[in-house]
Amino acid sequence: MTRKSELAIGLEPERYELHSPVSVIFESDRRDFFKFLGAGIFVTCAASKTAALQESGKNHRRSEDHLPREIDAWLHIGENGEITVFTGKVEVGQNIRTSLSQAVAEELCVPIASVHLVMGDTELVPFDMGTFGSRTTPVMNLQLRRVSAAARDVLLGLAAKQWNRDAAQLTAAGGKVCDPSSNRSATYAELVKGQQLTQLLPPEDPLIPAAQWKVAGQPVPKVDGRDFVTGKHRYPSDYKLPDMLYGKVVRPPSFGATLISFDAHAAEQMPGVTVVRDGDFLAVAAPSSALAQKAASAIHVEWKSVPQPSSHELFDYLKNNQIAGERDSAYETGNVDKIFASSDRRLNSTFDIAYIAHAPLEPRAALAQWKGDQLTVWTGTQRPFGVRSELATAFHLPEEQVRVLMPDMGSGYGGKHTGEAALEAARLARAAKRPVKLVWTREEEFTWAYFRPAGRIEVSSAVGADGKITAWEFHNYNSGGAGIRTYYEVPNQRIQFHPVNSPLRQGSYRALAATANHFAREVHMDEMASSLKMDSLEFRLKNLKEERLRAVFEQGAKQFGWDKPRQANHGFGMGGGYEKLGYIATFAEVSLNPATKAIKVERVLTAFDCGAVVNPDGVRNQLIGANIMGIGGAIFEAIEFDNGRILNNRFSKYRVPRFRDVPRMDALLIDRKDQPSVGAGEAPILGIAPAIANAIYALTGIPLHTLPMAPALSARGYQFS
Repeated sequence: MTRKSELAIGLEPERYELHSPVSVIFESDRRDFFKFLGAGIFVTCAASKTAALQESGKNHRRSEDHLPREIDAWLHIGENGEITVFTGKVEVGQNIRTSLSQAVAEELCVPIASVHLVMGDTELVPFDMGTFGSRTTPVMNLQLRRVSAAARDVLLGLAAKQWNRDAAQLTAAGGKVCDPSSNRSATYAELVKGQQLTQLLPPEDPLIPAAQWKVAGQPVPKVDGRDFVTGKHRYPSDYKLPDMLYGKVVRPPSFGATLISFDAHAAEQMPGVTVVRDGDFLAVAAPSSALAQKAASAIHVEWKSVPQPSSHELFDYLKNNQIAGERDSAYETGNVDKIFASSDRRLNSTFDIAYIAHAPLEPRAALAQWKGDQLTVWTGTQRPFGVRSELATAFHLPEEQVRVLMPDMGSGYGGKHTGEAALEAARLARAAKRPVKLVWTREEEFTWAYFRPAGRIEVSSAVGADGKITAWEFHNYNSGGAGIRTYYEVPNQRIQFHPVNSPLRQGSYRALAATANHFAREVHMDEMASSLKMDSLEFRLKNLKEERLRAVFEQGAKQFGWDKPRQANHGFGMGGGYEKLGYIATFAEVSLNPATKAIKVERVLTAFDCGAVVNPDGVRNQLIGANIMGIGGAIFEAIEFDNGRILNNRFSKYRVPRFRDVPRMDALLIDRKDQPSVGAGEAPILGIAPAIANAIYALTGIPLHTLPMAPALSARGYQFS
């Protein structure tokens, strides 16, 4: 798949939350709403299809293929020389505020300290689909480089006109245009005098080659990093407004429960408390968070629940509850059945992948304020324009009357694409006629957010005596189609994703289903190699032509010491692949204590090719962070549920990686300055689970076909230490 085609690809099927309707459409009580708005004419908009609304935005731009060409839509040079840049991308801890600032500083030839990014404010920035899919670096970084290069050329032209010189004879550096022949110079601010740069981006504008970068490509410290470590930075959950109330939602006891009746008399007698019921939505607003909790607890509610499956029957449920008539991501080439019928070297495997939670450090939070018929919401989301559309739909408003602002938030991992807290806070603020802040508890975040999809994966293969794979069949039930196609050279393939009626709400998670699909594929590869008594690396390279993927495996193996003798009771494993334009290979070493049967991950190395590296420290942080996160899903994490209830909805019950679980981790960056820069947020997580599973298989001979692995090992008498 080419870079251009992958960037233009549609939303993956497992981004379920983007295809789902808005979680609630509030009733429009005309008398209440007119009372709230006051006298005048009220015009409402009819909601079109939700999917379209969720991808609508400023000037109705629907994709990143049609970005604004006006320089001033993206960049403004102030009279004080400060460069203000506008982007719909948001900062969720991945440090793109720094890497995008580097891109601007590089092409505009200014100090990075003079660049200020306005991010995720739907009133000020161009439309953006959202910060997901590792699109920021290949799309927005490139766009801001083009904008900055064009602005630099405009500034050179302004100076050339004022000085009656040829622009080609002038230089730009340090926020100034200089004439080397006369030593004349002028700052950018002096040249523009506060005016907007209204010119359009040229069709072709040569950018500074990566080999000549001076700001980009360097380990620039995190922009505003000191504010984060000192506590000065305000996250969405820290925001306050004068005269603000605090919201609390009365949650049903199980998913899908409907509200039958309630008695809010006791809550309504509490000073300053407002009770709101709108369909199945029941909530309170109060002068303090403690009082809001007390008032919500005082409401007596009768709910009607419906029987639902449990996690104990999950994987059979997934296989037996496919959505009739739907075939997604089906791919077939050659004649798989013929090869299977004639092959005497076949391997069949089944893999089960549990639901897991995003577990962001900052749960969902929102602060909503109405001024007349204008709604403003501060909230943590990866999709400000998507949340704006949800709010407009829920409250029957034109999108132009809704503004969403996204302060840099405490992580999302794909779990904050929707605006639940924003909708709840806005509904309470409308009823209370005052700003309302609503912050989910940890239990709410674990229960009412969507999960990474669970899945069952079935893999069948045939291989020749020479080690060449001759046939490959791969079926994924429910978890998704991302990364489902094999990157190994196989002449006969049948690959298909099967949508399922999921028992839990599910949606995007870091790398989507590519994590599950790479796990199944890479573990199966090691087991095929073992059946042939062939080295795992040798087997992969024998079936792999893609040079960049071969390079990460080969260079990673060399750095890791793959060919060196193993210590007693130690095992090596690897896993890797290709996703979101990035090439990844991860290697793991595990040890076994024979006396206690305790298994420990000793060290991990990840080799990564993301093209020209924009910020080496940032990419290393992404690699190490992805591997730590991936250890959780590989070994420990799984959502337990029964009859519509989450059973492990707090950190004391839901096991995430701890400091003692983190091994030595190394990152090998393959800096391809001859290739475009791509994202590092998703691909790095793909290799850790198969690398650990394959290392344990090499050490113990136990094939591991489940995520997480700990329960299967525990059943065999092993434990992780």
